[in-house]
Amino acid sequence: MTATNKRPILYSFRRCPYAIRARLALSVAETPVTLREIKLAAKPQAFLDVSPSATVPALVTADGVLDESLEIMDWALGQNDPEGWIAVPEEGRDWIARNDGPFKQALDRTKYGTRYPDSDPQEQREIASTFLLDLNAQIDSWMFGKPTLVDFAILPFVRQFAFIDKGWFDAQPWPNLQAWLEAFLASDRFLDVMAKYPVWQEGDPITTFPS
Repeated sequence: MTATNKRPILYSFRRCPYAIRARLALSVAETPVTLREIKLAAKPQAFLDVSPSATVPALVTADGVLDESLEIMDWALGQNDPEGWIAVPEEGRDWIARNDGPFKQALDRTKYGTRYPDSDPQEQREIASTFLLDLNAQIDSWMFGKPTLVDFAILPFVRQFAFIDKGWFDAQPWPNLQAWLEAFLASDRFLDVMAKYPVWQEGDPITTFPS
């Protein structure tokens, strides 16, 4: 962050589910940041200088760098939480841990099978499906009766899994899950955070998010 830019700086990549959930929280919190869209295949040095993990999202604040998407969500909602997203039962964090751990691992091994030659994509899809079946049973429009941090921390990953094979996903006996995802995909909130921005380069004009 420079003397001429007091806003936090968010390094992001549009399609990354971790970055999507960070942008969702910043959007609902109405907390403006300077957005820097990067290419993962050509990470700029300014990003590498601040991100310990060299992964998106990374949020540079006056107090330091937040290098984990869930930290960014908590930080944003700590600034402003007009819809009460952060008020979730303790089990909500357990759902996020299951999403970020076993489900994400199975998702990657289903979607990117060639990267994991020792894993069977079909077996991994079944592992992922166990989590999704449990999610389907938990959802009644929302996971805890109203929109919360937990829904929006998990939805970007369910979206990524669904589009591995959308026909197969839509044919599964998960009506609550499917309706939850479709409502998210059609929402103004999702469409807003998925707006396309040019790849950032040093010296570019400032892009404010949310716009």
